[in-house]
Amino acid sequence: MKTPEMDFEIELNESETADAIYLSLPIEEYINVWGDEIYFEIPLEMKLENGRKVMEVGDVAYWPQGKAFCLFFGPTPVSKGEKPEAYSPVTPLGRVMNDVAALKALGDRTRVRLERT
Repeated sequence: MKTPEMDFEIELNESETADAIYLSLPIEEYINVWGDEIYFEIPLEMKLENGRKVMEVGDVAYWPQGKAFCLFFGPTPVSKGEKPEAYSPVTPLGRVMNDVAALKALGDRTRVRLERT
């Protein structure tokens, strides 16, 4: 994921959803920030696959309810502890390979780009 100031490398898992997203790249969109989660709509409609709500810092996921790509870097408004928690079940896609602390500096409407490397 690229922003005007930063690059983040994401390692995808072997799920069907991760493959579909990879094949649809590049995607450029404006982000939304919800607690310590970034999400944005992507042009893909997939069903829930291996769904979970409680994530780890650095996890990326697909949220079928909002057709959104999600990146978790800390607690969200629905978290019950320090772990990120999605609003509703998400499909795990992989992990950010860089330090995600820098994501705290991003605000709503920052433009990002997902691309193949």
